[in-house]
Amino acid sequence: MNQTEIINIFTKKTLGLTFVLSAAAFAFAQDKVGISGSVVNKNNQPVPYASVTFSNKANKLFSDATLTDEKGQYKLDLAPGAYDITVEAIDYQKSVINKQITAAGNIGALSIEPEKSATNIKTGDIQGVVITAPSTKPYKVELDKRTYDPSQDIVSKGGNLQDVLANVPSVSVETDGTVSMRGSSNVKFLINGKPSALLGIDDGANALQSIPADQIERIEVITNPSSKFEAGGTAGILNIILKKSKKTGFNGSVTGTLGYLPQTNLNTNLSWRKGNLTWFLNGGGGYRESKNTQRNNATYFNAVNPTDRLKADQESITKSKNDNYNASTGLVYDISDKTSVNASATVRTFDSENDGNVLYNYLYQNGSTSLTNRQNIGSNNNLAFQGDFGLDHKFDDKGQNLSLSLSLQRSRSYNDTDVLQTENNNFTLQNLIDQNTVNKTLIGKADYELPIGENSKLEAGYRLDINQNIYDNDVFQRYTSTADYFFLPDFTYNAIYKETFNAGYIQFKSKIGKLGYQIGLRDENSQVDIKYQNLNPSSTNHSIDKTKNYNNLFPSVFLSYEIAKDNQFLVNYSRRIDRPRSFFLIPNPSYTDNQNIFDGNIDLNPSYVDSYEFGYSISKNKFTINPTLYFRHSTDDVKMVVFTDNAGAFHTKPVNLGTDDRYGMDLNFNWDATKWLKLLGNVDLFGYKTTGIYSDPDVVAKPLSFEGSGFSTRARLSTTFKIDKTFSFQLQGNYRGAQKSQNQDRKDMYSINFGASKTIMNGNGTLSFNIQDIFNTRAMRSLTKTADFDRESYMQWQPRQFALSFTYRFKQGEKIEQPKKKKDINANDSGDDQQGPM
Repeated sequence: MNQTEIINIFTKKTLGLTFVLSAAAFAFAQDKVGISGSVVNKNNQPVPYASVTFSNKANKLFSDATLTDEKGQYKLDLAPGAYDITVEAIDYQKSVINKQITAAGNIGALSIEPEKSATNIKTGDIQGVVITAPSTKPYKVELDKRTYDPSQDIVSKGGNLQDVLANVPSVSVETDGTVSMRGSSNVKFLINGKPSALLGIDDGANALQSIPADQIERIEVITNPSSKFEAGGTAGILNIILKKSKKTGFNGSVTGTLGYLPQTNLNTNLSWRKGNLTWFLNGGGGYRESKNTQRNNATYFNAVNPTDRLKADQESITKSKNDNYNASTGLVYDISDKTSVNASATVRTFDSENDGNVLYNYLYQNGSTSLTNRQNIGSNNNLAFQGDFGLDHKFDDKGQNLSLSLSLQRSRSYNDTDVLQTENNNFTLQNLIDQNTVNKTLIGKADYELPIGENSKLEAGYRLDINQNIYDNDVFQRYTSTADYFFLPDFTYNAIYKETFNAGYIQFKSKIGKLGYQIGLRDENSQVDIKYQNLNPSSTNHSIDKTKNYNNLFPSVFLSYEIAKDNQFLVNYSRRIDRPRSFFLIPNPSYTDNQNIFDGNIDLNPSYVDSYEFGYSISKNKFTINPTLYFRHSTDDVKMVVFTDNAGAFHTKPVNLGTDDRYGMDLNFNWDATKWLKLLGNVDLFGYKTTGIYSDPDVVAKPLSFEGSGFSTRARLSTTFKIDKTFSFQLQGNYRGAQKSQNQDRKDMYSINFGASKTIMNGNGTLSFNIQDIFNTRAMRSLTKTADFDRESYMQWQPRQFALSFTYRFKQGEKIEQPKKKKDINANDSGDDQQGPM
């Protein structure tokens, strides 16, 4: 049995498992009865916050547990049957009672005896056992980050991570799937605080589409991370927190989606929490089609020979069919009140079939024309595994903590493409392209926290990252239908990219009156090894072994001044690094279109950014306003140089070029205007200034100037109308202003989305409908001007889409918090925490 067959079996079984889990979920949801009761002592006085566990004698899966409230009463749903009822409470003896549950109703009072001791003195009352409800605000401003809750985002219901990100304040998703923050695409993605195999290699758009929206608990937008975070990602960090239920007993939900362009999805979230053990399982899969359209119309100015091109019109339409499946499971076990261990495993597959048709219409100086057609038929198969292990230990109840974690990840991608080219309906050439990539990652972390007095804390940590990418690229070509295939030597290569970096950080936070401050310093030592070899011995890039070493210090400073409760000023500074993506460093990494070629640059170096922010935040019951002024100064900034070769083909190459300054005001607000109207908005008014000239005479005939400046805007407004307690609908508008540099003029763009949601089945079900890009206007248009050519470009990543989804929830237990000690206002459960001043 080969690997492909194994993968096919795995994906089928994953989908089968999803259906089984979904059926189990419905089984748990059916035939349950509501019971109630109370716990009292021998004097018939209520016992608050007692633990009541119902163990089903016939089937342990039907067991459940709850806590009594402050009046000693409880309620829960149980399947009829025989149960062992265990009652436990502080200062009382454990009691076990046998009882038959047959119908809904009150089962009466359960009595427990006080604990026998020499003094018979109570150990103390439980303080602050709280049953909490989820916040109604979709957007929350914290000292160190902004948190977005997608549960109230009707527009992205039934979608994926990419759909959710398109609605997150301060975040933009471009028409090609690229994610940017405040106009910069160098965004670092984390899953539960760590880089993840879920996102594959280089965080491609396909990976963002493989994470279902209903598995996302929240998204943390960190525009200026502290020294506790890794220094990569000059635009900021997006930390995706996946769901892990904190509710007692057995809980879960099932979501199914149908849509057009054709898409189907089925996802299940299950959790079980009892005693010291918490277990969760999320799984699902789906099918989705997409359509990508690109047009380029170029005019050439340097024609000399009669056969030189004067014009080239290109239209490319690619249709894709995608299957993705994923499953995650994990557990947390409390060894003691102070020590817990956790382990989780994730597997993801993503398969696609692509059918692309590229049409070129050429006009030559002698007046002749030609029509060239390239048909690209390809398939892509991705498989990713990830295992995470952790230990958390509290030395005391004052906040002295140690956290250790280890993450092992592996992902691989197989891409096969068959390219058939004809000119004037006559066969000219055929390419067979095989691209195989394997990624292996190890991440080890240790974080320590030490409180100092009432208002201060010292934090320190160490992190080791080892990341290896192995590229194997084969390109075959033939010129007639009877000829044999031969290698294209420049594009057939093997490459190994390995990066190892060690990092340590220390930061101190404290508070003096209303002034809070945090200072930190991070040191990162990075070594990059690249081994590249192609089949062209005459090429200067035939065989390259290169090692790069970087050691940098990254300071950060955070200040806050509290005017009143939930009303404060924030000032911060951090230094960041933009490390080139691995495939940017591989020469000639791409050959799917011989007229549009991406060239890597093995001499590409990191760029650095100094980031400053000054913000204000006020949050009241009905509104939150958070304007932030920001300035980012980048050196050795990476730009994409576009040039033509002797055959008229376009090449794109990343180079370090000059400086880039970004400044502006990012305004986020959330306003519950009335009981039936809610507004969530984001406006980013920004200016930019770029300097740099590219003047390699072997590449471009005349120097390319990247000097330019201007002012632009991005805006988003989501308006939610609540018709009644069960029905709401949402309109969302997006706008991106034009941007202009000396070489390129990018036009403005807008789109409007719609969503509606209806709660049914006594609150257990939700029916949702949405339309993405109602007027089909979400497309990028630009004009590029150089001394050699002008090119008008059009790109639409996805046309208008709509989807209908249904979610069913069962056995929603009660969320329990037990804050026996004063809560740290900077507490953060994001994994790789970033915390602001206290």
